[in-house]
Amino acid sequence: MSNAPAPVRHYLQFTDLSADEYAHVLARAAEIKRKFKAYEKYHPLADRTLAMIFEKASTRTRVSFEAGMYQLGGSVVHLTTGDSQLGRSEPIEDSARVISRMTDIVMIRTYGQDKIERFASHSRVPVINGLTNEFHPCQILADIFTFIEHRGSIAGKVIAWVGDGNNMANTWLQAAELLGFTVHLSTPSGYEVDQAVAGLRSSASYKIFKDPEDACRGADLVTTDVWTSMGFEAENEARKKAFADWCVDEAMMQAAKPDALFMHCLPAHRGEEVSAEVIDGPQSVVWDEAENRMHVQKALMEFLLLGRVHA
Repeated sequence: MSNAPAPVRHYLQFTDLSADEYAHVLARAAEIKRKFKAYEKYHPLADRTLAMIFEKASTRTRVSFEAGMYQLGGSVVHLTTGDSQLGRSEPIEDSARVISRMTDIVMIRTYGQDKIERFASHSRVPVINGLTNEFHPCQILADIFTFIEHRGSIAGKVIAWVGDGNNMANTWLQAAELLGFTVHLSTPSGYEVDQAVAGLRSSASYKIFKDPEDACRGADLVTTDVWTSMGFEAENEARKKAFADWCVDEAMMQAAKPDALFMHCLPAHRGEEVSAEVIDGPQSVVWDEAENRMHVQKALMEFLLLGRVHA
């Protein structure tokens, strides 16, 4: 019988877990959240250390991972490119070799997906994507968990994506293909999703609409993101013009199902990608969604470090 250690699992994009593994992680997230709300101490990651590496600024990602790791009994090392060798041209492969010898799990928030993949390929410990230009899997995991909390299973449901064909859109499409729901996509011309970047096997799990209101018709969830993501600030004025008709407003929500939810990964710009009436209205679950980043990431770290826990 072999005593070889299990291969290291990374979470670099949504397709890195199976549908069955997601069912487990989402169930664990619900239980871990229940413990948190009941002030039940739960320290499965005592003596484990999370390294957080930021090349992109962050509020929710930093707070959710840092607070979450402490709540699981672990500790956190926080690095930015300004205060480490990462910003001084040390090869990313060398940084990965060193950091992964001193810590137990790494979260990286950076620009190109290639960077996180290079880091992971030289890491001895699990690496989690906290956001790249191409994907944002922890956010979509939180969004799906939030949907399940409010409406039950997401299988067979319709999710309307209104706005930029960005990392969030790519990840929603991966999730739809894996978990059996449909995405209605509406993006301005020139800002479409690239099916090759998203890594989709087919176009069966999404439909494209020129008119964003048509995309929202019959949707169970309407969701969007800022018009200008980090790293694309130079395009801001051009994007404001191109996206003018892609503001999620009350008319779009009325086109969706009467009990449709609204989500936004935040930060939001009221009056740009979403009206104040929608994000602050009764269908919005953005604050639950933001909090749930912490709970799903705790479940994810537990899974990557300990496997299937039933505690």
